[in-house]
Amino acid sequence: MKQIEVQIMGQSYLLGCPEGGEVQLREAVERVDAAMCKIRDAGKVKARDRIAVLASLNLAFDLAQREAAPPPAPLAAESDPTADDARAAHLIQRLDQALAGDGHLL
Repeated sequence: MKQIEVQIMGQSYLLGCPEGGEVQLREAVERVDAAMCKIRDAGKVKARDRIAVLASLNLAFDLAQREAAPPPAPLAAESDPTADDARAAHLIQRLDQALAGDGHLL
């Protein structure tokens, strides 16, 4: 396992990192650092351990909200092909009408 050194709220940490996971770990460190600095900069909490607990709760809550969100709308590839064909034909017709008055494209 690889070790990387990171900074969170100005303090260095040496973290174990699985091979190929460095980018994701550094992104996680950035999110934690940003969350902790935001709480610290608000000025209401000074103790590092309390800031860490509040930041982790905020991040966990955000994650839970994302997981509970409704699934995204289906992609175009999953939509009705007949409806897509009709929309495409209508778009082509509108383009033909718009370009009909112009003798050249450029």
